[in-house]
Amino acid sequence: MGRGRVQLKRIENKISRQVTFSKRRSGLLKKAHEISVLCDAEVALIVFSTKGKLFEYSTDSSMERILERYERYSISERQLLSSDPDQQANWSMDYPKLTARIEVLQRNLRHFVGEDLDPLSLRELQNLEQQLDTALKRIRTRKNQLMHESISELQKKEKTLVEQNNTLAKKVKEKEKAEQNNRAQWEQPNIGQNSNAYVVPPPPPPPLQLPSLTIGGNFGGRAVEEEDGTEARPSPNTLMPPWLLRHVNE
Repeated sequence: MGRGRVQLKRIENKISRQVTFSKRRSGLLKKAHEISVLCDAEVALIVFSTKGKLFEYSTDSSMERILERYERYSISERQLLSSDPDQQANWSMDYPKLTARIEVLQRNLRHFVGEDLDPLSLRELQNLEQQLDTALKRIRTRKNQLMHESISELQKKEKTLVEQNNTLAKKVKEKEKAEQNNRAQWEQPNIGQNSNAYVVPPPPPPPLQLPSLTIGGNFGGRAVEEEDGTEARPSPNTLMPPWLLRHVNE
């Protein structure tokens, strides 16, 4: 069996009253914290026990700030209620009109989305169709305008990108041309240095002319002058030995 419904009356037993107060106080503080977190509300809770002990809870903002806000709201509300009784009467008269206006607007909104069309007559449906056609024309006009603006913006971006691409290509060509010129200037001195490195060797000295051997005669040619200026005489041993002569004749 479930728990019976608790009667809302003062608990006579002091111990039971104290236990109930402790449990309900914890549950109340928990509920206040939950509503402040779930609903992002500013909550201020103040509880005094029978002995005058204070139990309080407040959200991130301090208790003083919430109480000051409550006082300002209460004062402005009292001033508004006590300032003009006739205005209150006018508000009470305008309330039904505003409520009816809200209902009409909500019904028209449902009609525009295609809901609750059964109560409408043929004329009302035609008027609704004309309104929707007019709205569609305006929507399409605005859509086309946005599309043209978007296309124009994309064309401008394309033109800018093409110009940037041409500029970059021109810079690349200039850089390549400068590198080719630098390479050519660098190769020319190297060619000159390499050509200077290969020196043409001097011509070989002429062969030494030896005096011809004459069988039984003197050496041909002029006589060589000695250092003292005297003419050199032919050597008496100008004849070739028989064994050398035999080899020459062979």
